[in-house]
Amino acid sequence: MPELPEIYNLAKQMDLELRGQTIRGVEVVQEKCLNMSVDQFTKLVVGRQIESVTSRGKWVFARLSDGAWLLLSLGMGGDALLHRDSESLPGKYQARLDLDGGRVLTVGFWWFGYLHAAMDGDLCNHKMTAKLGPTPIRDTDFTEARFLEMLRGKRGSVKGFLLNQEQVAGIGNVYVQDTLFRARLQPNRKLESLAEGERSQLFRGLMETLIQSVRLGGLAGEKDLYGCSGRFKEFLVGYREGQPCPECGTLVEKVKVGSTASYVCPSCQK
Repeated sequence: MPELPEIYNLAKQMDLELRGQTIRGVEVVQEKCLNMSVDQFTKLVVGRQIESVTSRGKWVFARLSDGAWLLLSLGMGGDALLHRDSESLPGKYQARLDLDGGRVLTVGFWWFGYLHAAMDGDLCNHKMTAKLGPTPIRDTDFTEARFLEMLRGKRGSVKGFLLNQEQVAGIGNVYVQDTLFRARLQPNRKLESLAEGERSQLFRGLMETLIQSVRLGGLAGEKDLYGCSGRFKEFLVGYREGQPCPECGTLVEKVKVGSTASYVCPSCQK
């Protein structure tokens, strides 16, 4: 499932390649991925120029001309691929955008995903993105001081806080594993029990984990705009049940935390 590093890199590539391009046509194979009818979607986006592309959490935000927006979420997995011509299109996709110079952007979902459109004034009412919290790395003001302030007065588990998209946007069950290991925290640890130093460790663990993946182009199982796989595949404890902890050699355990699985070193994360 694409999380912050994959979407952050995808948005940067889309901004580089698509900025200034005009959407010449649209084909929607799966209408349920839209937030409106195909006719409404087509009228809203066709003929508009892509002015910039950025990301918020697990969403790509493309600003179009005349106050329109194109919003993309790859959901549980999928691809947004740029093709130089229509001859190289994949056999299956949910939507395609025809661009200048014969180039085509196809969007395919493995399970579910979303391709939404909205006007400036409607973004605040877009249920799936309006309440997203700050996005690490992308938001330059996501500093340690701000993070510590975000934690002030919060209750619940550390893992629950990080996975709550209204608190921190873009983190899922993949990157939360090594984040907590680096911070030496159990996923069920209560926020109110954290000392100031532990809160700082949590911030540093989060940023180190995300920055490493961004630099490697995201997860090895995910593809970027050009169809290239990421190079991040060496987790510290994540998904390494029964293997030795890289710090102390204790075998990594898989534990249930709510409805999700967590991978921890029982020695390092006491």
